[in-house]
Amino acid sequence: MKIKTLFGVGLIATSLLLSAYDPVVLPETPEALGERLFNDPILSSDRSVSCASCHIPAFAFADTTALSEGVGGQLGTRNTPGITNMGGRNFFFWDGRAASLEEQVIGPIENPVEMNLPMPLAIERLNQDAQYRSFFYKVYQKAVDSASLTGALAAFMRTLETSDTPFDDWMNGAEAAMSPEAIRGRAVFLVKARCFNCHFGPDFTVDEFRNIGLYNGKDLNDVGRMAITKNQEDLGKFKVPGLRNVALTAPYMHDGQFKTLREVIDYYDDPDRFGFHSIGRDTILQRPLHLTEQEKGDLEAFLNALTDRRFYR
Repeated sequence: MKIKTLFGVGLIATSLLLSAYDPVVLPETPEALGERLFNDPILSSDRSVSCASCHIPAFAFADTTALSEGVGGQLGTRNTPGITNMGGRNFFFWDGRAASLEEQVIGPIENPVEMNLPMPLAIERLNQDAQYRSFFYKVYQKAVDSASLTGALAAFMRTLETSDTPFDDWMNGAEAAMSPEAIRGRAVFLVKARCFNCHFGPDFTVDEFRNIGLYNGKDLNDVGRMAITKNQEDLGKFKVPGLRNVALTAPYMHDGQFKTLREVIDYYDDPDRFGFHSIGRDTILQRPLHLTEQEKGDLEAFLNALTDRRFYR
């Protein structure tokens, strides 16, 4: 059983979550069935990890470490992103290799260092489980197959849309919903910090891929988007994530190297100060932003205002 720590209190992320479910009550919708599957370690080869082990609900369904542990304590190769507000996305994973949620959910289940369970075996296991066999007949009127398994998980993920934030209230006319710092930070976000060039739209992303200067040519095993497109121009590019709930999803970047939002802001303010030997860095990041300390603090306040109230502690 995998245990995460939340401010000194043990957070059991897999099997104990299932205790919240009454085993007698049948899920009656794809969303409910998908939620149960999401929290059940049955989809990992040794039944030790679930989707929720790495996509922790309390942290906007992200992890709290740079690289997540899969079966046998193996570490993944990229940071686990939050998965709220995925319903409108066109690409999934840091390199965009999946084009739908149904396609995306297969990746972690089959990945040898994550859940390590080939889909045919996952389907066979669920069909051999009396409860899940009844669940799937209740919801889909048929035995488990790849379409119903991926459809249920994707349906649950589509329920993770968030729009109950101080920012949304402010946009709807509640002037006191955001602090003065956050309001100033929004102005910094839009203009001086140039965040809006990449993070725009309702979820503060439009599924573009950018090289922000973290690729130095040393890691030949992770060239980013180029591994998918085979286009040299995509070398070192990774998917621009949405920023809703970003205050909860540390550590940051595709490799989880920045522990706080302030580190991220400091990096974008002046990447060269971090000493990275960047290859192909985006032209928008070729010169420092020269943000003041107040502007950095205000920008962080604005990013915090994008946190949905469902995650308030």
